[in-house]
Amino acid sequence: MSVRDYRRDPYLSLLRPLVEAYLAFYRVGTRHIESMGLTPAQFDVIAELGDTDGLTCVELGEATLITKGTLTGVLDRLEAKRLLVREQVQGDRRATNIRLTSQGEALFQKTFPAHAKFLKPYFEHALTKEEVKLMKPLLNRLRDSFEGS
Repeated sequence: MSVRDYRRDPYLSLLRPLVEAYLAFYRVGTRHIESMGLTPAQFDVIAELGDTDGLTCVELGEATLITKGTLTGVLDRLEAKRLLVREQVQGDRRATNIRLTSQGEALFQKTFPAHAKFLKPYFEHALTKEEVKLMKPLLNRLRDSFEGS
């Protein structure tokens, strides 16, 4: 298959717009998160732990978009800021539960709704509610096709 054929391929032609959409979302979202004094990874952890009794390290690793190696450093920095605490799980010496402190929960209550409010107009401007209903399962299917590779 020639290069021109790849550019005309209906499946591969999605690659560039998909990456461009992700990068645009990431740039705008990151700027807003950083304007609130957080890194995207810190925001991800706080967003997952907010309104919960905490998660184990394993659960938090699965819930966030952060690699395991990066997660430890993020947790260390958030703990140093007194935004979260690590607690041993009773009955399982290997497991650690991570939960937000009252200061961390207050930060979640301030930043999460603000970020959601900031992002929503971008989606509303680009997509109808019906398009979102169609797009969500398609994006999940696409993501799932790469899982386990």
